[in-house]
Amino acid sequence: MATKTINLALQGGGSHGAFTWGVLDRLLEDKRIELSAISGTSAGAMNAAALAQGWVDGGREGARESLDRFWKRVSDAAMFVPVRDTPWDTWWNAWTSNVMRAMSPYQFNPAGLNPLRDIVAESFDFEKLAACKALTLFIAATNVFTGKVRVFTGHEVTADVLAASACLPQLFQAVEIDGEPYWDGGYMGNPALFPLFYHEGPGDILLVQVSPIERRQTPTSVEDIDNRIDEIAFNGSLLRELRAIEFVDRLIGEGQIVAGKRYHKILMHRVDGGAELTAYPPATKMNADWPFLTALRDLGRIKAEHWLKANYAAIGKRPTLDLRGIFE
Repeated sequence: MATKTINLALQGGGSHGAFTWGVLDRLLEDKRIELSAISGTSAGAMNAAALAQGWVDGGREGARESLDRFWKRVSDAAMFVPVRDTPWDTWWNAWTSNVMRAMSPYQFNPAGLNPLRDIVAESFDFEKLAACKALTLFIAATNVFTGKVRVFTGHEVTADVLAASACLPQLFQAVEIDGEPYWDGGYMGNPALFPLFYHEGPGDILLVQVSPIERRQTPTSVEDIDNRIDEIAFNGSLLRELRAIEFVDRLIGEGQIVAGKRYHKILMHRVDGGAELTAYPPATKMNADWPFLTALRDLGRIKAEHWLKANYAAIGKRPTLDLRGIFE
């Protein structure tokens, strides 16, 4: 059976990252697909680490089990929310939203509590991850001082790095690494594609996208406006990198530059949640109920299955994501 090797680029998006879990679960099930490197941001970084941890412990099945365990821990940790799926739930979300607008996490969370970091520290053996030869991880976080993206790999990847990659500044205090503060990597790389350009491996990059680029309605409420601003900001760096790929590919195709070590064609592919995922309000990115997470996982599996059926033959030969169509 012929195998094809790809790199993965995993977006962040809160609990909507469970969609990516489903995509990965289906890809791991298909032994025709080999993985070389994974670039992840925020929830995408968590998925990347969970996959790699499981791969070290038990190959494909170990990776699938590790992803399942990680998301179950996320759901279990969210059980502190006092009342769910009732009118009180609406009140609770409104109250916390108002608190976050009026106060910074340095005020309402002076102890700097970050439950996600605790989950990460319990879930991953970072020495094992660093020693993993089968997969290369690239984890993005945003340096608060410089406003630049920093990509961590190998022994640089720690519990603090994963927590920093998912550090929303409205919720958590900045995570300090090497004496400098970091916020969510999505501001400058959601996910960062450029590490995959220089990684020695396949030219194919499969983007798993959970944050919609386009919404065909004007937000009018304060919450909807804030959420759409976040979506636009978190997709901005991705769109710039995709535009650069399209530009270089066009120059190569026109013969204006020669493909080689310095410039080479990137074969971009994408799995996204389509209308089904976009239909979920952005506020549901904070919903960690197990039935909700598993519903997103199942949607991810379905979308990955459709992508494999339609595009497996193209891997290694041609891109299946129309980059020019994104910008025109």
